[in-house]
Order: sequence, then structure tokens, then C-alpha cells
Amino acid sequence: MTLVSGGLNILAGLGLTIAVVLGTFFFGIVCVPITILPAILGVFEILYGVKLLAVPPKPLKPSQAIAILEIATFLYLNVISGVVGILAMVFYNDPEVKKYFEIINS
Repeated sequence: MTLVSGGLNILAGLGLTIAVVLGTFFFGIVCVPITILPAILGVFEILYGVKLLAVPPKPLKPSQAIAILEIATFLYLNVISGVVGILAMVFYNDPEVKKYFEIINS
């Protein structure tokens, strides 16, 4: 889920940035730091997702920061990433998932 959300965030962030810049005849370039944020989050999501799928598993802790930022993408009207963030928070509180992270970190 994190990998898919990361890809969607990269596409959404770049699409939003291009739309704002080209839609305002390049005057919107001052908005680029705000519109590019979902793409930056997408890169972090993909890096975290790749570490989760590594064989053998690498020591890794659940990233609640990424999950919270995914939920914050509701501000950019990115519903899919927001739902993934909510599901990640729910899964991180599951006893079996906590046990899995304890095992790979020991």
C-alpha cells in the first residue's frame, strides 16, 4: 500500500505543480514549494516501502510520521493516500504487526 501511495503522490505532486505553473503562465512558480510536497512524500514512501519488502527483512520501525503525512494529503484532495495513512496507523497498532517489527529489530 505504501509503494502504491508513493507512486500516486509523486504523480499527483508533479501534476499539480505542472498545472499550477503552466496554468498561470509561469507566475505560479512561487507556489512550487507548496505544490511539490506530495511528490517529496511519495519519494519517502517508496523508500520506506522498498525497505519493508527487502529480503531478508532489514531492521525497521513502523513509520508513524509517514502515515500521518499520508493522512495530511487529504488537504491536497488525495483520498487514496489519506486512506492508506489511516490503514497504516491501524495496522501499526495491531499486536501481530508490533510483534513482527519486534522480531525484525532484534
